[in-house]
Amino acid sequence: MMRSKKDIKKVVLAYSGGLDTSIILKWLQETYGCEVVTFTADLGQGEELEPARKKAELMGVPDKHIYIDDLREEFVRDYVFPMFRANAVYEGLYLLGTSIARPLIAKRQIEIARETGADAVAHGATGKGNDQVRFELGYYALDPDIRVISPWREWDMVSREDLIDFAEKHQIEVPRDKRGEAPFSCDANMLHTSSEGKVLEDPDIEAPDYVYQRTVSPEEAPDEITHIEIGFEKGDAVSINGKAMSPASLLQTLNEYGHDNGIGRIDLVENRFVGMKSRGIYETPGGTILLAAHRGIEQITLDRGAAHLKDELMPRYAELIYNGLWFAPEREMLQAAIDKSQEMVSGTVRLKLYKGNVDVVGRRSPHSLYSEDLVTFEDDEGAYDQKDAEGFIKLNALRLRTLAARKRS
Repeated sequence: MMRSKKDIKKVVLAYSGGLDTSIILKWLQETYGCEVVTFTADLGQGEELEPARKKAELMGVPDKHIYIDDLREEFVRDYVFPMFRANAVYEGLYLLGTSIARPLIAKRQIEIARETGADAVAHGATGKGNDQVRFELGYYALDPDIRVISPWREWDMVSREDLIDFAEKHQIEVPRDKRGEAPFSCDANMLHTSSEGKVLEDPDIEAPDYVYQRTVSPEEAPDEITHIEIGFEKGDAVSINGKAMSPASLLQTLNEYGHDNGIGRIDLVENRFVGMKSRGIYETPGGTILLAAHRGIEQITLDRGAAHLKDELMPRYAELIYNGLWFAPEREMLQAAIDKSQEMVSGTVRLKLYKGNVDVVGRRSPHSLYSEDLVTFEDDEGAYDQKDAEGFIKLNALRLRTLAARKRS
């Protein structure tokens, strides 16, 4: 049964405090005649978030309905780290920085809706992008009866001028730098920044230097090697250079190393879930280092069968996250298998960072499967009988020899 707008008395809005979500806030108040609860998530995007409170207050939102939550530790511990246990990469390059943030935001919005008795949730994602899918699949997975409002799919504003006109009509402050067309759009959190649109829309034109915000260019990085050591326990990074750190502190420290050494830039034309291709500039400095290190510790602690199966599962796992299916049972099933594989993935990895490159140069673990006695070219004192290889090869060659014989006949 269709419900009218009058049925919605209170809505929880994912609110950044920027111009677009401020316009959405006012639009919700006007169009639905409802109370608006604002929710601003601190995911380590590097912006001052308290101004969002003042903007919400100026637009009539009572203080009890303004939520600004520091989710940095939860974000890294419960979302980023589980994803990195899988070595998840979408389409060979993208470390899923935007994708992995959406389920946490959606979860917290639903929690706030329950706390405040809200009828609906709202987001500021456009009707052309992936984020509308990610938010809404998350909402419905956690509350099948929640009402979802997507203003960009409902209102008749189609241009920047329309938004500015609406803001001025309703006395919403429009900063001077927001009056013109932004050169590109940007999303940021502790894991990454993503930049898309405008000056980046032609995939044959190199991105201008000012697009990059999290890293120095590799050409300008120091002409000297930086050595670091990352400790792991059960697949998660727990220390840098012997110093134990919380998940968020560790990722932030890796971000600083990555920034200084020009690490983590990619220029990608990706396939969006909604069907189109888009070009994005991504910076994931700490995540790029973390991925290399995690691969390094797995090299000596994972059995071949487990390692190869993980690599087969990874593209499917990454696609689920990209498509917004974090809360789907198939992602949870894959996570259980991945987490099982990490029980012995503990130890230390040494890396060299230099001008955009990350190289693993050493790894050790109390659970290492690497045996110098087996791989040595010197006398292994009977640890491996090389004559055994002959029968092994002949058995594996049997079907190939049979096929070759048929072709010859």
